[in-house]
Amino acid sequence: MLEEEKKYINQAQKGNKEAFSFLYNHYLPGIYRYIFFKVSKQEEAEDITHEVFLSAWQNVKGYKYKGLPFSSWLYQIARNAVIDFYRTSKKTVQIEMVNEEFIKIQSRDPEILNAEMELEKIKKTIALLKPEYQNVLIMRFIEELPHNEVATALGKSEGAVRLIQHRALKELKSLYNETTNGKDIKEI
Repeated sequence: MLEEEKKYINQAQKGNKEAFSFLYNHYLPGIYRYIFFKVSKQEEAEDITHEVFLSAWQNVKGYKYKGLPFSSWLYQIARNAVIDFYRTSKKTVQIEMVNEEFIKIQSRDPEILNAEMELEKIKKTIALLKPEYQNVLIMRFIEELPHNEVATALGKSEGAVRLIQHRALKELKSLYNETTNGKDIKEI
């Protein structure tokens, strides 16, 4: 995919809207999901996502390929846009406000229902973590990005991301155990 992606990026850098449209369509779901988890309101997530891709289009000529997928650059823009959103809005939005239908598994199977309830508890516990920990956990385990992409998006080294991930998981487990009366969290 990287070779094909580089072709589209090069074309987009020359002003080809169709090439950028391909990149937009490919990366939109993941970028939107990341932003949605951070702001928890559909309308705001849509607005910020629009801003991210508008900024990417306006700045694509300055994009430098560093051996990582284009998404690393987009997540970096998205992260900064979310920071700007909170800086200007001064509102706090809890992750519990996330539209359940967006991430919910539809089933009546008791095992799946238990897993859904467990996921809900974990989601609420993630909201208690500091933003840096939330960013790493969302990018690593929800978006399934490799360490090097998370590092690029957050402007940190891979080692720092691994350390943050370790600390975030440790704190998540501790907070989860506190909120569930000492019942141990399942292996993440």
